[in-house]
Amino acid sequence: MSKSLARVTTALEAAGVAARPVEVPAETRTAEQAAAAAGCALDQIVKSILFRGEGSGRLYLFLTAGGNRIDAVKASSLAGEPLGRADAQEVRAVTGFAIGGVSPVGHLTPSPEFLDPRLMDFAQVWAAAGTPRHIFPIAPGELLRITGAKLADFTA
Repeated sequence: MSKSLARVTTALEAAGVAARPVEVPAETRTAEQAAAAAGCALDQIVKSILFRGEGSGRLYLFLTAGGNRIDAVKASSLAGEPLGRADAQEVRAVTGFAIGGVSPVGHLTPSPEFLDPRLMDFAQVWAAAGTPRHIFPIAPGELLRITGAKLADFTA
């Protein structure tokens, strides 16, 4: 088991979540690939997107439904500073995950998190589990609880 997958599994166990990551036959680097692998609707995929605060350099994690796009103005307003896209090196350094496998849990360094209300429309959603070949199912209310994310409107 990879270190990234182990961190996600440990974080889920520590939070009392019964679901465990599953390996899928193909990589799930995009929301479309993940939805196909999970056999679910595109919006049931939790995209983990990180932005960097232009003033602070701090990373902010936005958990959004697979078919939604983030509105830069709304996201910046929530963060309280202008935001730019975090690069792959920053994402790995802060989260411990490579882009395409960023989980909402198990980060090396916690970041402020925001959750798209669209995810709450489903009984179950699927999120990356630390690698491009692992995902885990979770009720969106549980995801909100274990991440400590703020439910907020930040999509276009």
